[in-house]
Amino acid sequence: MFNFKKKYGQNFLSDKNLLKAIANDAEVTKKDVVLEIGAGAGALTQELSLLAQKVVAFEIDTDLKDELLSLNLPNVEFIFQDFMKVNLKDFEKDISSYKVVANLPYYITTPIIFKILEESEKVNSLTIMVQKEVAERIVAENSGKDYGILSVMIKFYGEAQISRIVKRQMFNPMPNVDSAVVVIKIDRDKYSDIDKEKFSKFVKTAFSMRRKTLLNNLSSLYSKDILKAAFDEKFLTRRAESLSINEFVETYKKLEK
Repeated sequence: MFNFKKKYGQNFLSDKNLLKAIANDAEVTKKDVVLEIGAGAGALTQELSLLAQKVVAFEIDTDLKDELLSLNLPNVEFIFQDFMKVNLKDFEKDISSYKVVANLPYYITTPIIFKILEESEKVNSLTIMVQKEVAERIVAENSGKDYGILSVMIKFYGEAQISRIVKRQMFNPMPNVDSAVVVIKIDRDKYSDIDKEKFSKFVKTAFSMRRKTLLNNLSSLYSKDILKAAFDEKFLTRRAESLSINEFVETYKKLEK
């Protein structure tokens, strides 16, 4: 009998049809290398191993080692360490491209997404199970209450859509919220002329105090004189949540000039 560990946010899926559907949402084929984060008891890993060329599955909980290795999946490599401490450059050096497919632990969803977006040079897509409210933030459009740093940065790196809602009853143990599967397709050419680290800092600064205007928030990066010289008063009284991804990019470019 397996003891679920709250500190690792363990909520496992076992419904075969749902697991198959997640692997299909990710469009995994025999050409693909798949990275799974949080293998758990290996239910999704098994489905992915049937479809992929190779699966590399990270699992932080070493108590699951015997369980996972006993599955005897020949094209799966299990790595028992904290994914957040992995150097993605090392992981990617012998891989031309890969897809991420994972039921992400709730407590660390956003840091994992940002780690992959910011550090990876070879990921093609992320198909991830997350809390429904996080999924809504990922796909949110400007001017809505869910729109924020995560929404903007996902749009900077690619396109996202919710492929399915997963009711809480599907998990063991049952969490307090429903989940959703989100598919994020990465497009490296989208804004390839922009320094992604600087742009990320710019977006985070624009959202630093949600109720404040762009003039107030951005004045910690640029002087108010520079901001007023670049934009009219009407624009500077807007809030970050009103800007589309293209407006963010144009604003950033204008200020960097």
